[in-house]
Amino acid sequence: MYQTVFRQIQREYEIKRNKAIEDSEKRKKDLRMLYPEYTVLEENLNNFAIEQAKALITKGGIDKQVVEENLETKIKELNSAIEKFLVTRGMSKDYLKPRYECRKCNDTGVMQIDGIDKKCSCFVQKLVNITYKQSNMLKLKEENFNTFDTCFFSNVPNKEKYGSDKSPLENIENIKKIAIDFCNNIENPNQKSLLLIGNTGTGKTFMSNAIADRVISKGYTVLYQTAPVLMDMMLDSKIRGNKEEELRGKYEQIFDVDLLIIDDLGTETLNSMKFTELFNIINTRLLKNKKTIISTNLVLPELAEQYDARVMSRLIGNYIICKFFGEDIRLKKKMMEK
Repeated sequence: MYQTVFRQIQREYEIKRNKAIEDSEKRKKDLRMLYPEYTVLEENLNNFAIEQAKALITKGGIDKQVVEENLETKIKELNSAIEKFLVTRGMSKDYLKPRYECRKCNDTGVMQIDGIDKKCSCFVQKLVNITYKQSNMLKLKEENFNTFDTCFFSNVPNKEKYGSDKSPLENIENIKKIAIDFCNNIENPNQKSLLLIGNTGTGKTFMSNAIADRVISKGYTVLYQTAPVLMDMMLDSKIRGNKEEELRGKYEQIFDVDLLIIDDLGTETLNSMKFTELFNIINTRLLKNKKTIISTNLVLPELAEQYDARVMSRLIGNYIICKFFGEDIRLKKKMMEK
């Protein structure tokens, strides 16, 4: 199953890359038909490129170096002339280049890092999404920092109700700043992970989605899963993972993705094995400098009652605790829709 998915994604990349190249060739063909002068520029460029290739084979020593330098200068001049030709006619200077979705790997799914071929983060993210059937990631286009709207948060402080001198509006704006800083420093060893605490409907899931969207756009991989599903899958992998490649792959992704988001911690059925696996996830990712976001409806004393000291010490010592408060935004939206 896992290898089948792997090959499926590779085939998708091949189709996508070929389509981008075909579209680029069509744009060139259209220009040839419209502008004879472009055809001359393109033919000259191709001829010099052929001469350069021949020189690499036939020439030697100083002669080879001189010919190469002369040809390279002419090719640069022709490329510059083509770019000027495009811009003066209202087109981008990159108009004729293939428009790949991923500029890091040019839709090959592979990057060279220190001379070694490695899977691009865009390829790994697709693999994560498919193997985990990432229904949690479908709202990223709707819930991100660009669509973040503070109109649902009150600007009136209520310390008696919320236990804070800040208003819900001031609090959520501060959390947003923390979240953006987190995205910008995701590889920084000094950047702490995030623990999002608050009642249902106060913005935790929206903020998690916004962070996921921003982190993915920066080229990092994200796995977003609820605590009950994640814990059950961990135990399943322990029992059957050695025999089933897909489960083994899922298990490894939990520790290897750049950002792991665990939603609804505290709603899972608890036992000693799950305690161990939760600690294993949190501790291993800390050691590997992999960031984690955990959201929960429980307050710290309730978390301390439910989880052992090892888990709590990691959360308190290595996570920035963001407390969400205010009215239930989901209810507010429903009332406004009516």
